[in-house]
Amino acid sequence: MQNEFSYERYQRQTILKNFGEAGQLKLSQAKILVVGAGGLGCPALLYLAAAGVGTIGVMDDDVVELGNLHRQPLFTTGDIGKSKAIAAAAYLEKLNPDISIIPYTKRLLSANSPEIAGEYDIIIDATDNFASRYMINDLCVLLNKPLIFGAVSQYEGQLAVFNAPQNDKDLVIHYRDLFPVPPDPGEVLSCAEAGVLGVLPGIIGTMQAAEAIKLITGIGQPLINKLYTFNVLNNQSLELELQKRKDSDELIPANIETFRQTDYDWLCGRINNPFEISIDQFVTMLDDDNIEIIDVREPDEMPQVSAFSYKKIPLSKLEDCINGYEKEIIIFFCQSGLRSLRAAQWLQARNGNRNKIFSLQGGILNYLKQRQ
Repeated sequence: MQNEFSYERYQRQTILKNFGEAGQLKLSQAKILVVGAGGLGCPALLYLAAAGVGTIGVMDDDVVELGNLHRQPLFTTGDIGKSKAIAAAAYLEKLNPDISIIPYTKRLLSANSPEIAGEYDIIIDATDNFASRYMINDLCVLLNKPLIFGAVSQYEGQLAVFNAPQNDKDLVIHYRDLFPVPPDPGEVLSCAEAGVLGVLPGIIGTMQAAEAIKLITGIGQPLINKLYTFNVLNNQSLELELQKRKDSDELIPANIETFRQTDYDWLCGRINNPFEISIDQFVTMLDDDNIEIIDVREPDEMPQVSAFSYKKIPLSKLEDCINGYEKEIIIFFCQSGLRSLRAAQWLQARNGNRNKIFSLQGGILNYLKQRQ
């Protein structure tokens, strides 16, 4: 399969100067793993499959939700509740039955990723959280795999090609040369918190596919050791040359075994935070008269919540509006748990031990998902 291709299907590509049948053959023999079948992953997967990449891995442990559909065009309303990896693979197999689509319905973790990623030539990071980004970066450095990075928030997207030196003299630049250590929890809002215009991940995800095709076939100038940013509101773009940091390689685990033992969720502050309570813990506490629940989202944020009583104090006004509370327990919540964690940390620092202060882990979206 990977050594043959349909001339009719790819004729518009193969007639291109510097691409030709040789370029199409390279695509048919290539193996690409796309981690994340969301806003970035959907367009990347769509165009990689259409272009004829021989083997494509689709990795995502999530299911399709209604709120995904404005930016994830591989899915339809009928796919709601289905595995993203399975639904995406089914669509791509119909689009191009001549290639191999391998769905993975589990999350990429430090324990399982060396074996999975080791089977592929290029890794595309289409995730939306820092724990995954740092883990995928470190893995690609250790396995010497090119990494195509993409990220979006609100109206701006980023794109880069890491760990892909163009010649033996090039220094290997990776994600930690740009961002050496993860930001503090809540410092950078996710798309669930900040929002994103639906077409933006389509633009950046498609560009990730283009970078992969350029790397495989040798055409053009991939964004190696460069960071590209794009603003969809004014079509302004910026391309920055990245420099090697002296200490960035020291931040990478020393070897694969050390990598397997690294807890990236903990390193990036996603778990084991003393201020966070789980959904199950929260539900058991709802009947307690000594609880004050506070929504720190902005007034117009959805979804609305009717399952329990609460007060609304946006995080931006928390310091001015919040007063001392007689209730023993205070629980903050927001969209995904980041702003509420900041609120809990701030109030604990101000109040000392006068209250038990918590943040709802994963936010109201996680609560509603688990309570469905």
